[in-house]
Parts: sequence; structure tokens; C-alpha cells
Amino acid sequence: MTASSLPFLRFGLLRGMAGTLLMSLALASCATQGQDRMTTGSIAAPRLTKPVESMTAPELSEAERSVGAAYDRNPKDRATGLNYATILRMNGKNEQALAVMQQVVIANPSDREVLAAYGKAQAAAGQLEQALATIARAQTPDRPDWRLYSAEGAVLDQLGRSDEARRKYRMALDVQPNEPSVLSNLGMSYVLSGDLRAAETYLRTAIQQPAADSRVRQNLALVVGLQGRFAEAEEIARKELTPSQAEANVTYLRGMLSQQNAWARLAVLAGKPGPG
Repeated sequence: MTASSLPFLRFGLLRGMAGTLLMSLALASCATQGQDRMTTGSIAAPRLTKPVESMTAPELSEAERSVGAAYDRNPKDRATGLNYATILRMNGKNEQALAVMQQVVIANPSDREVLAAYGKAQAAAGQLEQALATIARAQTPDRPDWRLYSAEGAVLDQLGRSDEARRKYRMALDVQPNEPSVLSNLGMSYVLSGDLRAAETYLRTAIQQPAADSRVRQNLALVVGLQGRFAEAEEIARKELTPSQAEANVTYLRGMLSQQNAWARLAVLAGKPGPG
């Protein structure tokens, strides 16, 4: 099955599914420098001792409660505001996260990390053009941040400006060669334009990097599944995870691929039975 066999996915379901995963990965990898590592590091808040990205749903709910209480006590605190906005986004509360970041950026109008986080919140809330402007303000040409280039690429892809997006990803890779999150975003950019073979090539390169995480494998599993190789997709989704995590990944993968009857349509196009 080739990309040309997927007209129903190219600008509808495919763009929505791939765009969601691409934006999620780019925003999570953006602006994680310094002590406040946001989604990739430990949150400095009461009773929180593990990375946000590895938290279960109940743990995220508790994190929102405890960090939210700290934010209520001191909404001008930079670190608390950054952390609270990150947790809100992890819980899918994008509009509230944006509102928090609007307060943080008022108090820290020239802080590069705050501007980057504000751009992430804008993008997650669908304010894509505003996010581009904010990320551009955060970037400094003399000391470029690869995370900002990658996030900018993800926003451009969401806007349908694929050529510009890929230039940004390659600029990020010039600064940070073989960075798996950028390679993954580049791969998902090709998914958005229907070139699944190119997408798989970049994603397989990404998962071979030592720093690759489960989000990169999830993107590869989606691309493999979109090509009708369902068993292989589930095997990738389960790899290097605990049984409960693996089952959650497979459930999510099936859910993504079942949107608008994607499993059935792909099975017909690929000449294979759909998943049981």
C-alpha cells in the first residue's frame, strides 16, 4: 500500500492523527533546559518525585491538585507557573494552561524559557500563528535552541507549511544531530503529506537513538499500522514497556487507527483482515 492509496487519510484523518502526535512530541521536547525540565524532569512541587511523562492518570490528578494549590498561593512564582501549565496540558486542559502562562509571561516578559513555554501553551490551545510569533521571540540566532526550531516546525506542519517545517527540523538537527524527538517530528511531517515510507525511515532512525522514548515508538507504531501491518504495529507499541503500559499503548494505537473506521479502510486497501 502506498501513500497514493490513502486519499481519505491525507488531509482528514491522517492530518488529525499525525498532527496530534507530532505536536505532542514537539511541545514536550521544547525548552527543557536548566533546572526546570518541565515534562522531561521532576516537578519541584509538594509530594511529586517522578517525571510528569511517566505519571499515571491518578498521579497527574494529584500533581494538578498540589501544584495548583501552590500556584494559588503565589501565582507570580515563575517555576510554579511553568510546572502548573505543563501539568494542565498533560491533563488536556489547554485553555487553562494558556491562561496560567499568560500570567507568567506578564511577570517575566523577556524570559526565554517562559516565552518558549508560552508558545507551547498557545500552540496546544490552537493559537498557531501566535505561537509562531512567540517562539520566534524566544529564539536567539547567536545561540539557537534546537527545541525551539523543532517546536516551530511542528506549528508550521499544523499550518500545512510542510517545506518550511522540514527546514526547521533540519536546522534543529544541525544543532543537535540525531536527536530522536526531532527525527520523529520530521517523520511525522511526511505522514502529514502522505509519504509513509519516508516517515517510517526517519522514525526507525529515531528509535535507534539512545534517548528515544515511548512517544517515538508510538509514532512508529502508528505509521506501521497506517500501512496495514497491524501485528507489527502492536509489537512496536508493546516493546520495552511493562505489561500495563504496553496494553495502554496498544489500546491507544487501536483507538487512533479506529477513528473514522480507519482499521477497516486500511484493511481493505491492504488486502488484509483488520484487528480482532
